[in-house]
Amino acid sequence: MASYSLTQAFKKNYLGQSPDWYKMTIVGFLVLNPILVLTTGPFLTGWVLILEFIFCLAMALKCYPLQPGGLLAMEAVVLGMTSAPSVYKETVANFPVIMLLMFMVAGIYFLKELLLFTFTKILLRVRSKVLLSLLFSLVAAVLSAFLDALTVTAVVITVAEGFYLVYHKIASGKQYHDDHDHNEDRHVGELARSDLIEFRAFLRSLMMHAAVGTALGGVTTLVGEPQNLLIAKTAGWEFVEFFIRVAPVSMPVLVVGLLTCAALEKTRTFGFGTELPENVRIILVGYDANQTENRTTQDVAKLIIQGITVVFLVVALGFHLAEVGVIGLCVIVLATALNGITEEHRIGHAFEEALPFTALLVVFFGIVAVIHDQHLFTPVIDWVLTLEGKTQISAFYLANGFLSMISDNVFVATVYITEIAIALEQETISREQFNLLAIAINTGTNIPSVATPNGQAAFLFLLTSAIAPVIRLSYGRMVWMALPYTITMSITGLAAVWFLL
Repeated sequence: MASYSLTQAFKKNYLGQSPDWYKMTIVGFLVLNPILVLTTGPFLTGWVLILEFIFCLAMALKCYPLQPGGLLAMEAVVLGMTSAPSVYKETVANFPVIMLLMFMVAGIYFLKELLLFTFTKILLRVRSKVLLSLLFSLVAAVLSAFLDALTVTAVVITVAEGFYLVYHKIASGKQYHDDHDHNEDRHVGELARSDLIEFRAFLRSLMMHAAVGTALGGVTTLVGEPQNLLIAKTAGWEFVEFFIRVAPVSMPVLVVGLLTCAALEKTRTFGFGTELPENVRIILVGYDANQTENRTTQDVAKLIIQGITVVFLVVALGFHLAEVGVIGLCVIVLATALNGITEEHRIGHAFEEALPFTALLVVFFGIVAVIHDQHLFTPVIDWVLTLEGKTQISAFYLANGFLSMISDNVFVATVYITEIAIALEQETISREQFNLLAIAINTGTNIPSVATPNGQAAFLFLLTSAIAPVIRLSYGRMVWMALPYTITMSITGLAAVWFLL
């Protein structure tokens, strides 16, 4: 065992296995920020802090962003760029999202047998990659319109992890029932490695199609994204009115998004187009046959209970019977109580995926608190409010889109909808202009924000999930794969805002 001096031990422990250059970069950020506050002031330092946090997200495969991002957020509080009460206020304002992550994602974990059963059938029966990609994107869009993008993303992650684990286990020379660490490739045979690389690319493309699908569907209804509900409440729109008012923008974007999906698979560009390797298909077929052959009456009963729980989940979310997190807790209770899962360690395992991301999200709210307290977005807001007519509506769409790419789209929507509500109250704008601006805010925060993982909570959740590193889905790769979607969907949205509103 290597012997270190105390100084070397501290250096070794700092950010663990991260590369030395990464460790020193974070140290550089922590040293730079106080100097910038003293020399340039907190406003400019706030923008630098945003870029530093985005760097932490971009390097998620080098180090989970919670630790370096948390150090930056804590320093911002110490430097007076925000305060602990402000961070708490932002966190409380987003408490429904935190509850969703704590309970809904864990609830989906207890439905994984049914999800894997269902999606295995789909994957094996739909041989066309184009059709399969469209199916993943469209199903994600429809579900996100009535459920929640994070919930849908949790489902897709669970399915992808299930597929990957099955293949990786067999390729490593183990049996279906054996314990296995799918993060370790050294037991994978040489002949299977090329298939593994292709399978990763196959899963990456499906995951990205589905993630974009959550944005396509999430923009259409008032329950699709958290900011939609806020905008609808401020504007006084009910479910049907919201859908109809947003449809001139959301429906063309949906069509173009699906066409982009098909085009990417056909042209095999931007990391898309990889087919399911035949050897992987054979293993999945064997797994499906094995599961069918060995499925007991008790296993069937478990699948039935999980199916009933899914129906409850869809109905409860569709009719908004309770906050999403509370519904997730109900899913946990139903799926465990009726399927005999009563051991604490088995229940605790379900929370492992979501809680690190929940902590990261609270750190992100600390960065949002800096944006709020330092009024970083005020110059952009003031500028777009000076414009008039269609130019103002289009500028609102673009400004919300740009700011949502680098910040939290719920926060951006809150700031903008509050500003135009004040303008309406002061009769600076008409009610008709207010309605058009509200549509621009909704579509702006939902559509162009697919450009970056920090623009959409569902994208960030996918980036920091356990599946991302094993299928080699990094921040940069997500941005690259989302780029054609960003271009086609954003331009379509802008054109619709200009010509159809």
